[in-house]
Amino acid sequence: MSELNGRLNEPKWLEWCKQLQAIAQAGLEYSRDVYDLERFEQIRKISVEIMSAYSATPMPLVEGLFASEKGYATPKVDVRAVVFQEGRLLMVKEKHDGCWALPGGWADIGLSPKQVAVKEVKEEAGYEVEAVRLLAVYDILAHPHPPAPYHLYKFFIRCEITGGDLAAGLETSEAAFFAEHELPELSVERNTESQIREMFNYYRDPDKPVQID
Repeated sequence: MSELNGRLNEPKWLEWCKQLQAIAQAGLEYSRDVYDLERFEQIRKISVEIMSAYSATPMPLVEGLFASEKGYATPKVDVRAVVFQEGRLLMVKEKHDGCWALPGGWADIGLSPKQVAVKEVKEEAGYEVEAVRLLAVYDILAHPHPPAPYHLYKFFIRCEITGGDLAAGLETSEAAFFAEHELPELSVERNTESQIREMFNYYRDPDKPVQID
């Protein structure tokens, strides 16, 4: 299945909103002039109003999710664990949308990417693993993920099972291994079909170079 570049899937208004939000957030962090601070607050408010109007989302929710951070705006980090067993790939069924994804989630403050991968596999699939190799760093704007209010980088990290038993977690309803020819319905917010198939390429070729967008 061919997949369009993610930038073609993102509405222009969403791109503008995120740019306005980043400008406002940086201005509020580094400006000292009271009049400049007021202008940056106005820019942030405009970005929230646009996001609310075009996404049909209540203003308070947009403010909480989209315009509550402080400091210089940077991309968020999502970590995905790549775990194989006899050529089959470990995936978990997300309660959020009922679709399947590699174990993973937001990077946690105080934990390294490898530690996040280990933690997420244990919490979502029951296994104890060792993180052994970075496979890819993907920019969501270069892949056909659905439009998102945040700019994200996704880290895909190969892990090896060291113990534990297969079990679902608090945020997952099932955990199972899948062969490449039997992929389930994917949670494309978290991983796309092309990304999953690329992980199988890494299984077949362990020396394949790391991919970085």
